[in-house]
This record gives sequence, structure tokens and C-alpha cells, in this order.
Amino acid sequence: MMSIFPRTGLYAITRTENRSTEQILHDVAAAIRGGAVVIQYRDKRNDVCDDLARQLLFLCRRQRVPLIVNDDIELASRIGADGVHLGREDGRLAEAREVLPESAIIGISCYNSLETALEAESGGATYVAFGRFFASTTKPVAQPAELATLHRARQQLTVPVVAIGGILPDNGGSLLQAGADLLAVIGGIFDSDPEPAAREYRQLFDNRPENAGNG
Repeated sequence: MMSIFPRTGLYAITRTENRSTEQILHDVAAAIRGGAVVIQYRDKRNDVCDDLARQLLFLCRRQRVPLIVNDDIELASRIGADGVHLGREDGRLAEAREVLPESAIIGISCYNSLETALEAESGGATYVAFGRFFASTTKPVAQPAELATLHRARQQLTVPVVAIGGILPDNGGSLLQAGADLLAVIGGIFDSDPEPAAREYRQLFDNRPENAGNG
């Protein structure tokens, strides 16, 4: 049974470079304990195999957290992942909708383009992602995105809005205030101890004004 994409929370993206399968699984489990509500399997190595993806899916299913595969529609289909995240050159939304189950989660990178996001929503995307918002070691030359784009997106979109790019606990609050629903993070979680790192991000959501007084 596939998981439902959450409306808000911490979206953790795997760090796989120079790490063993055991370390990656350990880190992802720790991130989930710390409060991550979505995991994206992102792996730019040349020796990617299905086994790690399947183990991550098993881990996420046990924790009832959706696993999204980055870039690869075919891999997502083969392992029965909860969905796929597509960038500008990663395949068409229509192709993903044709290949994957009707309930599959499909996210689209929109960079700083509200027009792209509106097109994605009308095409059946589950969520859209904007960024990078801050300096990022993962994508240092990526086009910067603006807080104003988040403001407009929140006014015009109904699907969840994800922000990505150099997000830390001390700057993520501004993105939530601007209209982001979820914060996507790689290094801020997986370049340190993932469980306490994830808890720091979780505090940003717990401290949002709409959550005040909700226990």
C-alpha cells in the first residue's frame, strides 16, 4: 500500500556519496526518528542498484513514511516506490503518470518558475518544489529562487509546496513564513548526526504560528 504525501513537514533527501548501504540505511532511520515525514532516494553514483532502493522502501514502509525516487521513473516502477521526483531533464510528468500507479506521488522541480508549477499542478503533479533558496553545496550553480515566488505559489496553488537549497534550522523559518509547506534538506541532516539534526528542523514546524497552542 502506497503512502500519502504529507501536507507539511521535513523532507529528507539521502546523502549517498562515499557511504555504505548500511550507513545510508542507518542515517535514514535516524532522520525518520528525528521527524522526517518524507524520504527521497537521490543517488548520483555510477553503481546504483535496486537493492539499496528496495531496502530503503522496506524501511520507509515500516515507518509509514513515503519513499520518493529522484529522477528515475523506471526504478520507481520496478521497486514499487511511493513516487518519483522529476527535474527539468528527468522525464515528463505525463510519462510518469502513464508508467506509475494512479496513486503514485509525483513531484516536479520548478526552480523559480511559478508558471512551471501551475503547469505541473494542472498536469497532475502531487507537489511542486522551488529552489535553491540559499547557497548549496549539492547544487552550487543552481538558479536562485526568491521568497516572492513562494508567496505567489501559496496564493495560486493547492498542491503542497516544497522549498529546497541550503536550508538550515536558522533560515528555514523564513521559507515557511513565505509559504513553503515542506523543507527539503540533504546536508543539514546527513552531514551531521541525522536524528538530532532532524529534530532541529522539526522545531521549525512545531513553532509555526498556526501550531501554537495545539500541544
